Amino acid sequence: MTPHTRVFVAGGNTLYGHALTTLLRTEGFQSLVGVGTTEPDLTDAAATDAFFAQERPECVFLCAGRSGGIGLNRAAPVELMRDNLLTTLNVLASAHRHGTAKLLYLASSCAYPKHAAQPLKVESLGTGPMEPTSEAYSTAKFAGWKLCDAYRREYGCRFVTGFPANAFGPHDDFTPEGGHVIPALLRRAHDAKSRGDAELVVWGTGAPRREFVYSRDLARACLFVARNYEGEAPINLGGGTDLGIADVAHAVAEVVGFKGPLVFDTTKPDGAPLKALDSAPLLDMGWRPESDFRAALNETYHWFLHHRATEGRTHARRAV
Repeated sequence: MTPHTRVFVAGGNTLYGHALTTLLRTEGFQSLVGVGTTEPDLTDAAATDAFFAQERPECVFLCAGRSGGIGLNRAAPVELMRDNLLTTLNVLASAHRHGTAKLLYLASSCAYPKHAAQPLKVESLGTGPMEPTSEAYSTAKFAGWKLCDAYRREYGCRFVTGFPANAFGPHDDFTPEGGHVIPALLRRAHDAKSRGDAELVVWGTGAPRREFVYSRDLARACLFVARNYEGEAPINLGGGTDLGIADVAHAVAEVVGFKGPLVFDTTKPDGAPLKALDSAPLLDMGWRPESDFRAALNETYHWFLHHRATEGRTHARRAV
């Protein structure tokens, strides 16, 4: 990849997409296509193909497709699965048809079996049932990986699949209904503080553990993989901070300044008991995350205060 490589970040309005676009600009890439309103509706096959025919991107980062936390996965499994399947089908077909040289597809760690050995190795993919609360979405992301693999085997396409750890950062979905763990907690804590609530309610027992990676670090990992990885096997994009949900909730409360006690609502589902990635192949190539978790949490909350705190709760994210 050179500064003149034509790069398309598919899903540029997502958490991952914003971080990647910012990084690429910082790194001096001068030929980003499909930025902002020029990105087509990727669920529309004709619009997607017309875009690829005109812009001819040489490198594609496929970040598109709706996602959300446990609440959205339970409320809208059809919409999540359909959006991700259509987006992936259309982008991969057009990338192949119009000669994209390299594509990195971002799947989801939700596609791993619920009870796979930890940390999660790519060899365990497909060896057991997924977490039921996100099964529809996860199945679509799993299918995306398999389709990339099929394009590699049948047509020789340089399509690589990455499985990111739980990412957070600016441009995330901060709605309690649709957000993932950290942004949803930040929003709940902020609202509880603003209302003067006596306590902060957290979904589940607080016992599950997750590996978290700042979106800026994930973007760096994606660019590193695009430049350096050609393997047939998918690659985990982790190496971040492994924390219990209760620890995360307390850290969020401190960052927001909420002083009351935390109450864990055990009537709500926990999701997978543990989810951390074995990112040894990535780390062995020399990549390392740079961001301190607490500093990244502070940056994320400050961004939220500037951009989202006064918005209503209808903001919806399209992301991995």
